[in-house]
Amino acid sequence: MSAEPLDANLASLRVIMYHKSPTSARTCFLLQDEGVCLPERLPKLAQLVEAGITRPAEAESVVGHPSPLLRHVAQWLAIPQDQLELDDEFCEKVDVAGGPLTIYLARIASIDPPFDAAERVGGRFIALTEGRGLPPAELDLLRRAYTVIMED
Repeated sequence: MSAEPLDANLASLRVIMYHKSPTSARTCFLLQDEGVCLPERLPKLAQLVEAGITRPAEAESVVGHPSPLLRHVAQWLAIPQDQLELDDEFCEKVDVAGGPLTIYLARIASIDPPFDAAERVGGRFIALTEGRGLPPAELDLLRRAYTVIMED
């Protein structure tokens, strides 16, 4: 079960949530509804758009700012919004049937991952290696996200 439906302004946005331990650098990702893109997983046929490639309709579209999306996800998880930090080095596009989606990356800035919050929404935290069964687009997004996270 995913989060409450997004309003029209946020429907084209998703976020990958991760936690990186401040003491060990152990990194894990929030998996919910068998996907890592929140608050709704990607459609099965989603394809990652390579950097620099835009479709004509996409060039004219306006991309929503991720702040309302982070607020929505924080409320859904019942965690303080100030625990979520947007990673400004990561912004990916995914092509789906209804139009492109923009994917952001956000760090959960707490000592430990909020395991209880994940369980309340039917989710759990996974290591990168546990994502092997995800659809190809989500695996590629995780790979790219992990690269950005480790470069910090």
